[in-house]
Amino acid sequence: MDDFNRELEPHIDLENDSDSSEDNSSKGGKKSKFPLVKPIYGDQTQQNGFRRTTSMCRERIREAMLHHRWEEAAEYMVYYPQILEDRNLFTAQPSKEFIWRTATEIFHHHLNSTMEDYNTIYERMKHSGFRHYLMISLEHSFHLLLHQQIEDAKRHLASAESWRHGKETAAQIQNIKLIQAYRGLLDYIIWCVKKSTRSSSDYYESDSSQTMQNYFRQASVNLEEILKNPGVWDSFILRYVEMLEFYEHHKEALQVLNDYAYDSNFPPNPNAHVYLYQYLKRQGASEKRLMKVLKVLHALVPSHELMLEYSSLLLQSEKQSDTTKALGVVLEMLDFNCWGSNLEVWMRLKAVIQKLQNQVDWENIVGEKMAERKDWWFALHFTSFHATEDSKENPELFEVKASLTKILCPDRPLKYSLNGSQVKGKAETKKRKGRRY
Repeated sequence: MDDFNRELEPHIDLENDSDSSEDNSSKGGKKSKFPLVKPIYGDQTQQNGFRRTTSMCRERIREAMLHHRWEEAAEYMVYYPQILEDRNLFTAQPSKEFIWRTATEIFHHHLNSTMEDYNTIYERMKHSGFRHYLMISLEHSFHLLLHQQIEDAKRHLASAESWRHGKETAAQIQNIKLIQAYRGLLDYIIWCVKKSTRSSSDYYESDSSQTMQNYFRQASVNLEEILKNPGVWDSFILRYVEMLEFYEHHKEALQVLNDYAYDSNFPPNPNAHVYLYQYLKRQGASEKRLMKVLKVLHALVPSHELMLEYSSLLLQSEKQSDTTKALGVVLEMLDFNCWGSNLEVWMRLKAVIQKLQNQVDWENIVGEKMAERKDWWFALHFTSFHATEDSKENPELFEVKASLTKILCPDRPLKYSLNGSQVKGKAETKKRKGRRY
């Protein structure tokens, strides 16, 4: 550390330390008539030495962090903020962000770090320049929130929300909107705390109801603004709907979810349709309305787990066309390997086909659906490897799939053999049961 401290001292180049009269004279021995220009930032040699030292310090911080030597990284970090004294605009902003990101990471892993350490670095970096002020304030509030200091986090966000510097840029306006949204989320958290601590008996007789109402209104003001800004706001929307539903503002909650799902200004978001479906299901909406929502979700994510519910609703319908749609929904789920070993999906496929068999042209319907899959679908589900694994791991799944082979591919020989693999699977099962452990 002593060697490192010596590096921080002013750097003097002894080799170029010559008589000044020689430097200022011409070849003929006369002094130059041009005045010497004084450097703006002091001695250039000293400045270069300072930058070399801070650069070396930065590399040692990185190396210590890379090897998880957090105490050593913290020791170097004590010296590195001197780079903020550098007036070079090209290095100032990157250095500020480096200090902000690195110091918080070191504190996060350092065993002896305290909240005071975090607060000190956050406050110093907030006021070291305006470019990162809003985002540092937001991150600071997150850290306070993790340590259950909700009111302090809200206070920091309120201060950041009213902060302005010069002419507002598009990025600054966007960051302020983000801070407003998180302020609403903090009001929701406080609302939840108040709700969990109140007793059901004195809800209408004490001040707890009014306090909750106040936080609900504060949260609503900011959370309602979110829908005016296109984006993915899942966490905020869910919390807003939860509060609306608690106060039985069902019309407003449904409007919020409808706007979030169907407003063309918002990017396509499968979660928006999931939230709408779940809300309608809680409210006892009709099957027709539920299928309408799931139809859109199916177009966006055909492998979504809710497609099982969609196929079930279609299967309950009296329309023959809905049964055909159910077949397509289940087959599209099985187009994805993640559902290949799911017993419930294969049983649903079997139930759909059994209902289809009541129709005269059911073989043509199944054949058309399988024609577009003939080149790859059977290799995905019906190889001898699948037969062996299914018979070992899930005999019930094996039986369901084996019973569908002749229906799905009547003219195609498959290696998914019912007899051979089943016998092999049963023999191995019996052998394992006969072992003594």
